[in-house]
Amino acid sequence: MDTSRQITVIQAAAILISTIIGVGVLTLPLFAVRAADSGAPLVTFLGMILAFVGLSLIALLGMRFPNKSIVQYSEDIVGKWPARLGSVFIIVFFAVLTSFAAREFGEVVVTSVLKETPVEVTVIVMLLLAAISTRNDITTFAYIHHFYFPALLGPALLIVALSLKNADIINLQPIWGNEPKDMVGGVFTIAALFQGSFVLTLVIPAMRRPEKAMKASVWGMLIAGGLYVAIVVATVSVFGAEESKQLLWPTLELAKATSLPANILERLDAAFLAVWVTAVFTTLFSSYYLTIHSMSKLFRLRDHRMFSFFLLPIVFVMAMLPLNILHMYEIIQNVGRIGLFITIIYPGALLLISFLRKKRGDPIGNKPIDQSR
Repeated sequence: MDTSRQITVIQAAAILISTIIGVGVLTLPLFAVRAADSGAPLVTFLGMILAFVGLSLIALLGMRFPNKSIVQYSEDIVGKWPARLGSVFIIVFFAVLTSFAAREFGEVVVTSVLKETPVEVTVIVMLLLAAISTRNDITTFAYIHHFYFPALLGPALLIVALSLKNADIINLQPIWGNEPKDMVGGVFTIAALFQGSFVLTLVIPAMRRPEKAMKASVWGMLIAGGLYVAIVVATVSVFGAEESKQLLWPTLELAKATSLPANILERLDAAFLAVWVTAVFTTLFSSYYLTIHSMSKLFRLRDHRMFSFFLLPIVFVMAMLPLNILHMYEIIQNVGRIGLFITIIYPGALLLISFLRKKRGDPIGNKPIDQSR
């Protein structure tokens, strides 16, 4: 067996789930209710479907070119320089996503827990932790995600389930929303929260069975997307759409309003924040790893480790650029929507061109061939 191919389907799905479930889980209900009021669960579901379209395109590309990442096989499909331009956009986009995820983490921590700590300290600590972790190989990357996966999913599902005892079903009606303001824009914003799934492009070349990448994608999106929909349903049913609009972090407020049976714990926000910190780490870990791995492939380097600390000051400076947290969320929404061109339109174009030009990678272990000959 090829020792470089160690990642199983379960591990690939775990990577997708722990990458998607991240820092955006706090503001997810807020974005959804602003777009469609009581139709927030529907908007979230449609956003999940749109995100799955992009993930499916990535999985299909990876199955056609099982030995290479998107940075490499894009050159086989569209040529060297157009592909390199696309790769630069991918690298810049995920570097920006990493920086804003770190900034959001810092803002939540200094607001909720460490109120006397400068936000710069919390941001640099999380970025350092991610940078050090990215110095591992892709197999260790998969093991780390697989290890944290149960610790993320279990408590999150427990909090959602316990919160439903305070739910009022009338808050979810009408299901399409009461005079939705921007449902299409809301769908794009929610879909942008799933963009971490792009990490599948570097996971597929390390999978034992790359032909099963679609199976991993389906399970990853079903579980992560299902949790996102459940969180929005729980938040809106407990607080109502109008009250949810007034909360900066509705999911955190949901945890505060939830207790364990027999009042063993009257509030679950402390436990939720502990789980959320882990979720932020796994998301940052993936986006940072994807960024430096793509850079190493772009520059034809055998190892990505040299970029782990080189990129750190750049990402930190970008994280500190937003004036405040409201300004940051405005930028995140705009950047996320623009990023859909990179995570959905670009892979779709590559897949279409590969079909038209009959480009396909050779079986595992061989070089790509051009079937048009």
